[in-house]
Amino acid sequence: MTDICYPNKHNLLSVEQALLAIRKAIVTIADQEQIALPLALGRILADSVFSPIDVPPQRTSAMDGYAFAAGDIAVGEAHKLQVIGVAWAGQPFLAQQAQGQCVRIFTGAVVPDFADSVIAQEQVDIDGDTVSLPPEWQPYKNIREAGSDVKQHEELVAAPKKLSARDISLLAAAGVDRISVKRKLKIGFFSTGDELVPLGEPLAIGQIYDSNRYLLAGLLSDPNHMVSDLGIVADDQLKLEQTFRNAAQQHDVIISTGGASVGDADFVKQTLEKCGQVNFWKLAIKPGKPLAFGKIGGCWFFGLPGNPIAVLVTYEKFVKPALEQLAGAPSTQGLRLRVRCGSQLKKSPGRQEYQRGILYQQDDGNLAVRLAGQQDSHQLKVASQSNCFIVLDADSKGIDAGEMVTVEPFSGVI
Repeated sequence: MTDICYPNKHNLLSVEQALLAIRKAIVTIADQEQIALPLALGRILADSVFSPIDVPPQRTSAMDGYAFAAGDIAVGEAHKLQVIGVAWAGQPFLAQQAQGQCVRIFTGAVVPDFADSVIAQEQVDIDGDTVSLPPEWQPYKNIREAGSDVKQHEELVAAPKKLSARDISLLAAAGVDRISVKRKLKIGFFSTGDELVPLGEPLAIGQIYDSNRYLLAGLLSDPNHMVSDLGIVADDQLKLEQTFRNAAQQHDVIISTGGASVGDADFVKQTLEKCGQVNFWKLAIKPGKPLAFGKIGGCWFFGLPGNPIAVLVTYEKFVKPALEQLAGAPSTQGLRLRVRCGSQLKKSPGRQEYQRGILYQQDDGNLAVRLAGQQDSHQLKVASQSNCFIVLDADSKGIDAGEMVTVEPFSGVI
């Protein structure tokens, strides 16, 4: 693919080609660890889990009411029963029952062996220790059978899966207290650039605060990651090479920002070539064209651009799916929607473009999107105000207001 923004017509890799190259290169880690269930939220299940018990373990009542045997009662007729005891959740009624008797029972309590029906307390009339069933009572209702949720030895959660609170609740209900998960990825990240200053220090002329490391720290926040902030590395090839080599010995993945372009002080690509291998470098994407992907020994490397919005886009489109594949997470497809655009979108053909937009719900219930503001790749305020990417294909020449566009929400909340 050709980028018309450059007169020497560099051939660029498409987004799809780059993603395919990453998928083919990366092999999921094999290492596992055993953890306690309370620590499992968000972790990636390594081995499928099977239930050691029936859930529920015994027959239980689905509501507060009265448990009785329906066999000797004529259906469609009113009937009176004597209450001979109470079955509480956790305190079953164990005595025997005679014909014409019942037990007061509460939701979740074990149903006595003699009973085959539970009638809701709202359906009966109570007079001392006698309850009157209405003519419309129905037999064999309101009892949860043992194993009605999960049978013993049934698969509870299949690997691989990123465990949700719902999964953990299911495992707990079956009495599972420890599980096998994929080990955490060890990820190191740093920024490059003599112009960058850490927070807390005054700015000299020509300097800026390093926002990229804070952006990456937030993006990398995941229960499956063990993250190291390696700070700011100066535009010095020897220092960059030393950082690469040291970090590669301690991490599964290294992510840098800045220094991946073609300027005289941009050393990332040539240093990566010296220390390891470069799988690809330039992509047909905007923002984010200069993106280096490669390997140093057994450590994967992503060299992201220096502009913060380019960092955001390239992380979401390339680094995030790569980390998920490496960690063993199941393959997922991000949500994409076709909605009407309320703004005119300018674009030149050549690169697939990710503009920052605001996705919203109209009064009629339909979704629509508008541009969040100026689209320069350094403008973090616009990114902060946006909630989606507006995706424009490489050959697009722009969009008129009112046309349909593709959006990728940042989350499931609008």
